[in-house]
Amino acid sequence: MASIKDLTPAIVWNNFYQLTRQPRPSKHEERVRAFLLEWGKTHGVDTRTDATGNVIMRIPATPGYEKRKGVILQGHMDMVPQKNPDSAHNFETDPIETWVDGEWLRAKGTTLGADNGLGVAMAMAVAESKDIPHGPLEVLVTYDEETGMTGANALKPGSLKGEILINLDSETEGELYVGCAGGLDTEGSGRYTRVPRPGGYHAYALEVKGCQGGHSGMDIILCRANANRIAARLADAILAKADAHLVSFAGGNMRNAIPRDARLTLYVKNPEQVARIVRKEGRAIFDEYRQTDPGMKILFVPAKERRAYVRDEEARRLVGAVLACPDGVERMSQTMPGTVETSNNLAIVRIADGKVSVVTLMRSFIDSAKKALSRRVASALEPAGIKVRFTGGYSGWAPDEGSEILRVMKASYKKLYGKEPAVMAIHAGLECGIIGGIFPGLDMISFGPTLLSPHSPDERAHIPSVQKAWDFLKAVLEAVPER
Repeated sequence: MASIKDLTPAIVWNNFYQLTRQPRPSKHEERVRAFLLEWGKTHGVDTRTDATGNVIMRIPATPGYEKRKGVILQGHMDMVPQKNPDSAHNFETDPIETWVDGEWLRAKGTTLGADNGLGVAMAMAVAESKDIPHGPLEVLVTYDEETGMTGANALKPGSLKGEILINLDSETEGELYVGCAGGLDTEGSGRYTRVPRPGGYHAYALEVKGCQGGHSGMDIILCRANANRIAARLADAILAKADAHLVSFAGGNMRNAIPRDARLTLYVKNPEQVARIVRKEGRAIFDEYRQTDPGMKILFVPAKERRAYVRDEEARRLVGAVLACPDGVERMSQTMPGTVETSNNLAIVRIADGKVSVVTLMRSFIDSAKKALSRRVASALEPAGIKVRFTGGYSGWAPDEGSEILRVMKASYKKLYGKEPAVMAIHAGLECGIIGGIFPGLDMISFGPTLLSPHSPDERAHIPSVQKAWDFLKAVLEAVPER
């Protein structure tokens, strides 16, 4: 059976393999940062970190290309840590184990980290190569992209010299991205009244498992089930129709991943009555999501629970707030057909031990639409006593129709593959918007190999598309115009 070490182009896959050996969940990039610094030293590449931990490599022009415009190849070192429930993987200590499935590379029960490890691997391959013609190059590898774009936000004016930025964090080969959505985080918090466990009630867990999940930007258009919404829908029916008390609610774990799993604990007087409600509601839910989430499961099972429960009136308000909170596609773009303009991901819900936490991630190409959606989110949560604050806001990246690097890349792609690449904007938060604000005048574009289901354990990389993306990158670097 083929392994990652048998794949071509070997120079790219070897670097990606080395990255899979480095634990690198967001906010825990120490190991991968140290690896990149040592890698640069080993390969004779000028590699250093800025004051906050971004890695910057500088590679001089190959002879004869000194007058070309400087290019920055950019990606991020962190990855989204998602795993299947039966996986014992520890993202802070364990390497990612991969396997080849036909034309796809996958991980064993976890996210693969091809987002954005493959982009970083391609940039490293350029940096170490001796036979690729190019002008002055910089490689920028940011940190903590997935949970706030912290590294990009920390960049300082003057730390980069290039005039063109090629972001390697897009996920469909043959598409060039010239714009991206902006984002805004919701952080809701509150408290509730705890009531001691009553006598004569049984503790049960209601579990929603096996939803497809995925990237809250790229995959939101697929209208997959959000486990938090499904769990809230079931809880709402149970609390309305049965003698039951809500003890806790736990769903989702990443703001930029569509929640795959959620778990409620309840005290119920008549378990058979509640089981009937769950079966009835569950049949309707399965029917609604049979195309997008065929592996979804809804379990109602005995649980060991001793905690106090949520006062009934407050429980109904909290569950209602989760139900009312906007989630999914809010509006499609009127100028870019087929592209989501505005969305919200109801990412994390925690109700336990007297505390409430709700986290969402909004995205939009239009700042005013994002602001209006934020008011709707607040209007859903605040009546339940959930205090809302909005953080991490950033504007989108507006397309530049006069982009010179876009012209070069379109011509290079057509020369290589005999057809024009698609030119698109992406409903996700690329770092280009932030970097362009810090370095005005940068000519920016984004592309990459094909990845499916990033931010979930179903993440996979299309092996042939990596070869195409690599050949394309080499051709573009050779065609960069002079200053």
